[in-house]
Amino acid sequence: MAKAQTAEGVYRVIDVVGSSDTSWEDAARNAVETAGKSLRDMRIAEVTKLDVKIEDGKVLAYRTRLQLSFKYEG
Repeated sequence: MAKAQTAEGVYRVIDVVGSSDTSWEDAARNAVETAGKSLRDMRIAEVTKLDVKIEDGKVLAYRTRLQLSFKYEG
């Protein structure tokens, strides 16, 4: 009988903030795609905060803060 392999590992969680002039979704996407250029094996991104940058009463940018996890290699 074959034994199921257990997925064990060690993960790191970091905060990243993405911005966009169109939406919070684009801001999150920008954060993940940019982080992905230097991090490998990213697993989960959890939205922890949404805010907007305002100037002269107008929204200039949407910002999304994410907790991003990635697996340590080993």
